[in-house]
Amino acid sequence: MTASHLARAMTTAAIAALLLAACSTDTQDEAPAESTDTPKATSPIDFNLPDAERFHRAATYPVYLNRPAGEDPAAETVAEISTVTPDGNTLIYTDAAAKRIGFLDIRDAAKPVGLGTLSLEELGHADDQPTSVAAVGEFVLVVVDTTGGDFTKPSGRVDVVRVADRTRVHSIDLGGQPDSIAIAGDGSFAAIAMENQRDEEFTPPGAEEGDLPQPPTGFLQLISLTGAPTGWTPRKVEFDVEAARAAGLDTPEDLEPEYVSINSRGQVAVTMQENNGIAIVDGRTGAVQKIFSAGTASVSGIDTAEDDTVDQTGSITDTPREPDSIGWVDDDHVATANEGDWKGGTRGWTIFDATTGEVVWDAGNTVEQLAVRTGMHIEGRSESKGPEPEGLAITEIGGRPTALVASERSNFVAVYDVSDVTAPQFRQILPTTPGPEGVLPIPSRELVVISSEADDAEARVRASVTVYGFGAEFAGAKPSFPSIVSGDVDDAPIAWGALSALSADPADENRLYTSTDNAYGPSRILGIDLTKTPALIDTQLPITDNGQPVTLDVEGVAAKPDGGFVLAVEGEEGPGNELVFVAADGKIEKRVSLPADVAAGLGGQGLEGVAVDGDAVWVALQREVKTDPKGVARIGRYTPADDRWEWFGYQLDSTDTEGDWIGLSEIQVHDGSLLVLERDKLNGPDARVKAIYRVAIPDGGGATGAEAPKVLPKTLARNILPDLQANRGFTQEKVEGFAVAGNGKLYVVTDNDGLDDANGETVFLDLGSAGQALGG
Repeated sequence: MTASHLARAMTTAAIAALLLAACSTDTQDEAPAESTDTPKATSPIDFNLPDAERFHRAATYPVYLNRPAGEDPAAETVAEISTVTPDGNTLIYTDAAAKRIGFLDIRDAAKPVGLGTLSLEELGHADDQPTSVAAVGEFVLVVVDTTGGDFTKPSGRVDVVRVADRTRVHSIDLGGQPDSIAIAGDGSFAAIAMENQRDEEFTPPGAEEGDLPQPPTGFLQLISLTGAPTGWTPRKVEFDVEAARAAGLDTPEDLEPEYVSINSRGQVAVTMQENNGIAIVDGRTGAVQKIFSAGTASVSGIDTAEDDTVDQTGSITDTPREPDSIGWVDDDHVATANEGDWKGGTRGWTIFDATTGEVVWDAGNTVEQLAVRTGMHIEGRSESKGPEPEGLAITEIGGRPTALVASERSNFVAVYDVSDVTAPQFRQILPTTPGPEGVLPIPSRELVVISSEADDAEARVRASVTVYGFGAEFAGAKPSFPSIVSGDVDDAPIAWGALSALSADPADENRLYTSTDNAYGPSRILGIDLTKTPALIDTQLPITDNGQPVTLDVEGVAAKPDGGFVLAVEGEEGPGNELVFVAADGKIEKRVSLPADVAAGLGGQGLEGVAVDGDAVWVALQREVKTDPKGVARIGRYTPADDRWEWFGYQLDSTDTEGDWIGLSEIQVHDGSLLVLERDKLNGPDARVKAIYRVAIPDGGGATGAEAPKVLPKTLARNILPDLQANRGFTQEKVEGFAVAGNGKLYVVTDNDGLDDANGETVFLDLGSAGQALGG
């Protein structure tokens, strides 16, 4: 075992020990499923803002829908930075992947309409890429990187395009490779960060690969916007190397300006991400007024090991912030999103005094804790920069100065009241599709538009523009996000995600049980309090085998009336599928494998759901056994008393989408029938099948081996697709769990896959009375 592997193993063992200590009880076998003295976590955040004081998701528009006629819908197309025309009605976004800009009609915020695209090849060269856009008057300034592959000869331009007819009226040579653009509030000038970015695969003499210096250095361009566009010319602002060195910047001979923002006095704030610096420039005279270091931060209570375990005992020490986006909170303070680059990143955001350069507030670990608390933590980035706050915008909403901070990896925008720059107050979390890059407030319409840069056509998780509206007039999306959160134990939220199952608590009508699958380990059974809004995960019970925590791919959970649980555990291959019987204290009592001839016919999609009905245990297999007819999945009945398996067939629906498949996700016993959750592999606008079907419990026995089972008739009980679409987000693929609680209500939950090939949003639906919800 290597030293790194040993460290990870010790970390996993340590967190497992903490879980055991937190959740241990003296429960006997006959005790109820959850001991009444199990400590309950509480939420430190009240997510329940009145409708009039919160953002509501109005629409999610996948930008591949705005592609040119005849283009393959699977071609990569993204939305990175956006701007809006002065009337607030036409959104314009950059699509660097497809080397074009796109136009959307957002007059109806709930129904964006694609207005087509403008290829940069029409304006210059097929290799040109847009880096930013900014609307001014009847024009949009399109910032274009024309460097190609030669980082030693950076080049770029600004094209002035008339929005009405999309014709270029002027082009301005920038003398280098540009990144961000900002327009002064009075429209008098523009500022452009000229990054002249480094080659991440080049090794400078005496340095490491991708390191600095890699000349030429970057600078700032100022463009006066007075008069006709044909008269607009740039004015170069260079930064003094010695002043940057005195300020403590990383490599002052090679500055790389990243992002710009302009205050009401015309001062330009510029981040120099790789150099961990910030500059303040008088945008009217070009005078550099201040250069200061963004400094370092030490952050504890974070997950720093990529080991499939959310271990919040990690820390980073004296790490450079390396800010990306910047925004003026007021004329004297700037806020930065500290994404980091190759040497830093502190997983939060910071407010600085722009005159002195001193920190007045820092987020510490709170952004990462927000991700964990809402199931949006991406464990696969733990060793890097965690949630990676990248985008940031400052606006005024509801009379409050407001900061909007985008987490590039955890796929959300956090909203803060920054009325007091020394004590920002968290207000809300807004989910997005993967890779939120651009955050665009439209104050005149009380909208915020978020554009996302990650596009995965194979997984059908597409880059989108998400529109949020502030105030009660935009209410209506149900449920509001987050619909389920976790409480804190010892100042750390219970880690969760990839919820794969639901089960009623036999001892409490207002509680459910769920579990994470193997995206997060060790395995735990989580308790949900349904009396809270959002629903609150407030207990965690680790699963142990011979006294040691284990990680299982738990896909189904059934709480037994007399205490304990039955788990449906999916294997990587058929023989790994098993029922696991667990005592009320989490100890594994028995493992039951599937019959060998059935297991041999399964691939990677096996046991998905489990339910207890008296002396019998019902299970659902997700996909067909290879020896069975195509399109027929299996429902199984296991009788523990005589260790007997019986099998029945279930006819799956179908779609006409290439590459799609249909499978089962959950099974429950309710009102004398079996209820089965069936879903397709599709999400977003492609989603077709997300439904609960009712199946009569068979009177006789079933098949006992690999022989084809008798197919049971099914009737539709609930089409869940409209319920998922009602929140106006990107429709989730993995509807994985449902249950009828003791209170008589039907609940449904989606599996966010730990943010792997998914946008990470978990939807927890309260569909009301089960009798009405299921057509009874």
